[in-house]
Amino acid sequence: MRPDGRAAEAIRPVTIETGFIRYPEGSVLYRAGDTVVLCNVSLLDRTAPFLRGTGEGWVTAEYAMLPRATADRSEREVTRGRQSGRSQEIQRLIGRALRAAVRRELLGERTLQVDCDVLQADGSTRTASISGAWVALVLALGRMWEQGMLVEWPLVRQIAGVSLGLTGGEVRVDLDYGEDFECDVDLSLVFTGQGDLVEVQGTAEGTPFSQAQLGHMVAAGWQGAQQVIGAQRSALHERLEELGVALP
Repeated sequence: MRPDGRAAEAIRPVTIETGFIRYPEGSVLYRAGDTVVLCNVSLLDRTAPFLRGTGEGWVTAEYAMLPRATADRSEREVTRGRQSGRSQEIQRLIGRALRAAVRRELLGERTLQVDCDVLQADGSTRTASISGAWVALVLALGRMWEQGMLVEWPLVRQIAGVSLGLTGGEVRVDLDYGEDFECDVDLSLVFTGQGDLVEVQGTAEGTPFSQAQLGHMVAAGWQGAQQVIGAQRSALHERLEELGVALP
C-alpha cells in the first residue's frame, strides 16, 4: 500500500484549469496531487536565429521553481546569477517533448515560448510541466487558428509525461516527493496519445535494474499516461469544438 492509499499504477488526482492567466496565448494551472505548476505559452513574432529565412517556427521552454515551492525556501536562481543545471536540463526536456507535438513548418517564422513555473512541488514536477504545457500549447495554437494566422492546423501529437519509481521491486506510477526520495529507480517517460515514446529518462538510484523491469515500468507508465491523456482531452474538449479542430 502506498502512503496515500493509491494503487501502484494510479496517478494522483489531476485538475487542469485553462485560461488561468489573462495575457498569454495559452495558460494552464496544472495540479497533480500537491504538485502545482503554472504553464504559460506566449507567441513571439520571431523564430530561432538558426531558422531565420527558412519559414519554420520554433518551440522552446523555460522552467523555474518559486522560492517557497518546497518545505524550505530556496534562493531564486536569478539571485545566484545563473540557472541551475537541473533547471536547464528540465526545460530542454520540456522543449523537446513539445516540439514533437507540432509541424513547425506550419507556424511561420514565429516562436511559441513556454514558461513552466512550479508553484508547489511534491514530486514529478518535470512530467507535470510537460503535461500542463502541452494543454497550454494547444490553447495558444487555437488562438493563432482563430486569428487566421495558420493555414493548416499544425498539431500532430498529444503529449503527456508520467514519472515512475521502482521501490523494493514494486513499480509505482506518479511519485510524490517521499516516494521519489526513497525509490531505487527513478524514471520519467513522455508518451504520445497513441502510446509511442518521445523521451525516456531513467536512473538507478540504488541497485541497477534489468531490461525486464524496464519493460514493466514502461507498461505501467502507459497506464498512468492514459489517465493524464484523458484529463487533457477533457480540459480541451469544449474549446476545440468551438474552434472546429480535433486532437490527433
